[in-house]
Amino acid sequence: MMKASMRTYQGEDDFWRMREFLRQVFMLNGRREVSWHVARLDYWCWHVIDNCQEYPSIEGVTFIWETDDGQIVAVLNPEGKGEAHLQVHPGLRTPELEEEMLDVAEQRLAASEPDRRCTLRVWAGGQDDLLQKILARRGYTKGEWPEYQHCWTLAAPVPDVPVAPGYTVRSLGDASELPARSWASWKGFHPDEPDERYGGWEWYHNIQRMPLYRRDLDIVAVAPGGEIAAFCTFWYDDVTRSAYIEPVATVTEHQRRGLGKAVICEGLRRLQRMGGTIAFVGGYSAAARALYSSVGTQYGVREPWVKAW
Repeated sequence: MMKASMRTYQGEDDFWRMREFLRQVFMLNGRREVSWHVARLDYWCWHVIDNCQEYPSIEGVTFIWETDDGQIVAVLNPEGKGEAHLQVHPGLRTPELEEEMLDVAEQRLAASEPDRRCTLRVWAGGQDDLLQKILARRGYTKGEWPEYQHCWTLAAPVPDVPVAPGYTVRSLGDASELPARSWASWKGFHPDEPDERYGGWEWYHNIQRMPLYRRDLDIVAVAPGGEIAAFCTFWYDDVTRSAYIEPVATVTEHQRRGLGKAVICEGLRRLQRMGGTIAFVGGYSAAARALYSSVGTQYGVREPWVKAW
């Protein structure tokens, strides 16, 4: 095992090196999301950080283990507050490395609770015996809301899903349609929130700034009245010929018309024409799992392990 030293994230060059590391790890893991897909890193930086403001920046919460000659061995980062994701080169995993990563996570990424306790949620693959044994030994227990992982192998034909009468499935329009797309996102993900809490549409500019964003893969279903009823965005990485899907939603009053399946299948067909070979999506709720399983295959699960001290 080569010796690796930890340091904090130090600027934009590290971001691009991390992206290449995740691509390498993805391929070494048999083209499965054992670690993050490169698009998830982009989405975290441009949406979760810049739009949701979970953290001021990627700096201070991202840690890199690398060899003396600069080879990245592992990356530790959160997604939401009080979380830790371990991205590790599959050929360089050791219990000692992952114990060290968890030491850093507990010191630097734990959330402070009002009662002065600390909590940390560490995500581990359902088949990751090494990490799960370490977590159990350190006092972690499995939490709620695992992420169920689904994929579509694009060598097979994509189902031809009929679109509900009066609806149209197409790419997102030009800048004039961003307010409508943002409103659909608000209604799709916050159906019980008062409309007064809606914060506007300008955040979508950050979505379109992401390195992998393509408007032709930002798929929407448009209702007879012209409003956006459902949406699904594909992030295609042509280096690995794989795609990550985030987000997917249907506005409440347009549900149960097959629109979620229709926008997913339209995006998958476009990926096939581009030479894409596989696409991934994660889901937590029973409704999301049912939708994704109706088109693709569940192949894994990532589970949250929680500790409070």
